[in-house]
Amino acid sequence: MQLLSFLALGLGASDVCALLRFSCSGLVTERLDPLVNPGVKGLPHLHQIIGGNAFNVTMDPKADISTMATCTTCTFSEDISNYWTAVLYFRARNGTFKRVPQIGNQNFEAANWGMTIYYSPYTAKGIKTTAFQKGFRMLVGDPSLRNKEGADKYRQLTYTCLKLQVLGREKRRICQINLVRLESWRTSGFRRVGMVNFENNGPCPSTHPVKIPQLFFEVVWDTRKFNDKSLWPIDGSQPFVWSYGDATGCGTHGDYVFGWKGDSLQKAMDSNCNINCPALKTQSIADANKCSLKSVVTEDIDSWLTELPGGMPVVE
Repeated sequence: MQLLSFLALGLGASDVCALLRFSCSGLVTERLDPLVNPGVKGLPHLHQIIGGNAFNVTMDPKADISTMATCTTCTFSEDISNYWTAVLYFRARNGTFKRVPQIGNQNFEAANWGMTIYYSPYTAKGIKTTAFQKGFRMLVGDPSLRNKEGADKYRQLTYTCLKLQVLGREKRRICQINLVRLESWRTSGFRRVGMVNFENNGPCPSTHPVKIPQLFFEVVWDTRKFNDKSLWPIDGSQPFVWSYGDATGCGTHGDYVFGWKGDSLQKAMDSNCNINCPALKTQSIADANKCSLKSVVTEDIDSWLTELPGGMPVVE
């Protein structure tokens, strides 16, 4: 079985169907968050980070991080931004935890793990989309949420459990479970592009007339190695837990720090790039996979663990 987790971040509206889509390999996985807790080493919960290797304990919003990195894990080599989410764990019947591996989208086979990133101008025809500017950062979701009422505030955060996916030439059937039922989040305000939901002409107040891109993270969690039901809780309840101690899925969240070089993202938005983008410089996935960052917090995150990294308790 395999769980596909979507994290959609951004604003905008559209009659235009352009979609910039690319992969970013994993950069580092550790307990840091320079957006929410700048300067703090060893946060309570674990994050997985992709993008430029300028990611650090503290990231000054006045600094241009695109000039500070020496490489990026993204296939568009001008994207030195950082994107991060929590990490998914399997909680076994005996109370131990095991990190859930990931799998790349077809033709986007990043090393070990990573994400697929989407940008869309998604504005009405004739209206310009203005790219994010230096220092821009964004967070969507709330890791403290544990119920649907709270999670409904963030309808962009969705899960999809795939029943069938083509892996190479082999078709494999995968799970029918969801961490949490979020089908009702897909309201008429969304436009669906493939497997992606974007806001469709969402209203903006007069105080905020500038249209900015919509940004979307996509992560595929490969849960097939945990198909053995003898490992699952005796009561049959779902066994997957986020690294911040959430077994409901309602606290899903994602973070972003802008770091595109120069006006490269603006060129992409102006060009209405669709998947490929001649206006941008690219690198091979193999080269993107070479970019990495040494962990600041040294700890075991991949063995069978007696507790979540950082000692995070599970709160359901």
